[in-house]
Amino acid sequence: MNRIVVVGASAGGLAAAEALRRQGFDGEITLIGDERLAPYDRPPLSKQILDHRWQADQVALRSQADLDALKLDLRLGVAAVGLDQGRRSVELADGTGVRYDALVIATGVRPRRPSLAGADATAGVHVLRTLDDALGLRARLRPGRRLVVVGAGFVGTEVAAVAHTMGVDVTVVEPVPVPLAHAVGRKVGLFLTQLHVDRGVDLRTGTAVEEILTDAGEVTGVKLADATVVPADDVLLAVGSVPNTEWLTGSGLTIDNGLVCDEFSAAGPRVYGVGDVARWHNPLFGTAMRIEHRTNAAEQGMAVAYNLLHPDSPRPFAPVPYFWTDQYELKIQCYGHLRGHEECAVVEGDLDEGRFVAAYRTGDRLTAALAVGMPPKTVRSWRSAVAARTEWSAVTGVRAAR
Repeated sequence: MNRIVVVGASAGGLAAAEALRRQGFDGEITLIGDERLAPYDRPPLSKQILDHRWQADQVALRSQADLDALKLDLRLGVAAVGLDQGRRSVELADGTGVRYDALVIATGVRPRRPSLAGADATAGVHVLRTLDDALGLRARLRPGRRLVVVGAGFVGTEVAAVAHTMGVDVTVVEPVPVPLAHAVGRKVGLFLTQLHVDRGVDLRTGTAVEEILTDAGEVTGVKLADATVVPADDVLLAVGSVPNTEWLTGSGLTIDNGLVCDEFSAAGPRVYGVGDVARWHNPLFGTAMRIEHRTNAAEQGMAVAYNLLHPDSPRPFAPVPYFWTDQYELKIQCYGHLRGHEECAVVEGDLDEGRFVAAYRTGDRLTAALAVGMPPKTVRSWRSAVAARTEWSAVTGVRAAR
């Protein structure tokens, strides 16, 4: 194996390339990215970049010297548009092709764009995925401006919190009665919702945006399903994401809510998936999952590098997924798999005090733990409990003992 191609100059793609070098691969590594920028970190886009604490150059994942030391064939600003597995070739938008002996797919996701009248306004309608997206939104946020956030997921609420602290008049619109309840449970969802309400964010739940109102290409407001009009200067569409898999159409790889991979992150012969785009079987939880979080992308990139170089003794990728979000002064951290949980219980601390651990049950096992305002030692101990597949009876016993 002399040439490995990594499609996606992302955190996961870069992690795979770096791990290949650390593990002794001295062949050619081609790293392809559709953005013109070298790999950069995305979590700060909705936080430090948006509120001016960081400048654009601070999100770079590696210095130019570090990238040079990897001796990459770096192809930036050109997207992959096709894959021919038979020829082992990736087709690029500039008409060229890149041959490979092994392929890593790390093309991530893009923001979902709902079909709304006025969503194509020339100014004032935003999504948030790239550095350019963040800088464009930042340039328009200032005290007295009016921002409507469509969607009260983690990205939407992070932006709402940052914008509010900047003096922006923020309204959040969410169709479901309790934001994030499907992910974190009703009680925790209500707690997270109250964080924003208590600080003066106008939260409209149980309704949806029907139209973005514009005048001469500029946003003036949004019309809700109940015919209410909310004035706005800017609208952020934060209604989820779509895996970037269209370029794999006709490749023979299986696509179903992402690139389908096995427990080793393999999607096909000498083809592996990494990061947000990959839906792989996690044997620790016994289920397929696609995780859109920075830590998972980096860990999976390293795991794939090992499996590429050790095809006769691959290791299953079986992590305890981790994510965090900053909401005002609180850091919220979660270890495990929340989707499809059957029960949520507060097992340490108290919701009313803003310091607690919520545990999640699927079947008879602890499958996730979410901590708010808790010390690192406590958070780590719950990660270990999730990793150990602790029985739920033992978890509820912890609460009873306290």
